[in-house]
Amino acid sequence: MSPQTPLLQGKVVVVSGIGPGLGRSIALRCAHAGADIVLAARTESRLAEVAKEVTDLGRRAVTVPTDITDDASATQLADQAVEAFGRVDTLVNNAFAIPPITDLLEVDLDDVRAGFEASSLAALRLTRLFTPALEDTGGSVVMINSAVLRHSRRTFGPYKMAKASLLALAQSLATELGPRGIRVNTVAPGYIWADSLKWYFAYLAEKRGVEPQQVYDETAATIDLRKLPEPDEIADAVVFLASPLARIITGQCLDVNGGEYHH
Repeated sequence: MSPQTPLLQGKVVVVSGIGPGLGRSIALRCAHAGADIVLAARTESRLAEVAKEVTDLGRRAVTVPTDITDDASATQLADQAVEAFGRVDTLVNNAFAIPPITDLLEVDLDDVRAGFEASSLAALRLTRLFTPALEDTGGSVVMINSAVLRHSRRTFGPYKMAKASLLALAQSLATELGPRGIRVNTVAPGYIWADSLKWYFAYLAEKRGVEPQQVYDETAATIDLRKLPEPDEIADAVVFLASPLARIITGQCLDVNGGEYHH
């Protein structure tokens, strides 16, 4: 690969959980790096919007409405991805449903189970389905995790349980799939300065009678780089782990949080 060649030139990347925030950024940053993209989510209109942005960058995009918790739907995603492009180089397991933010002593256990289903079990389901294609290309898997791994604040227990399980899954899969030439890594974002967090900061600011910028500045002051990571900055870490630059990296968790936590 020459210095001028985009990092993912000629690659095919599958991204689950396409939404207006990180999922979209992962898809677009991978496309910017030269990849063709398979977009998966439950909302067809959102898939179409991001697909247009990918094609505007000069790359190909295929949309597959998918419920990652359903075997038949997930199988259809894997089949259509290979049918469309003949190969898959990276699977990004980004889809996730946040469990209730409440104490473990009070949470409904069915809600905890749902968190595991949408996190670890769904990621395992997709990874198993894509393993043959990834083995053919010497490909990789990137799991999107969370900085919740690094703290044990009250009410975040169900969330941390699901994400800790996802990390364990990624590490175990790295050991199982390594001999087959497939790398498995994790990206753990901290704050993500996108629409949902902007809304939340505005809500906090209104409750306190201050400007949202003050809430931002106070939060950023707790982070080494004094800024909150933006979706593209996190997505670029995914591009790195999917690229040949990370060809000897597997079983690792890369924290992308501006220095909020050290690990």
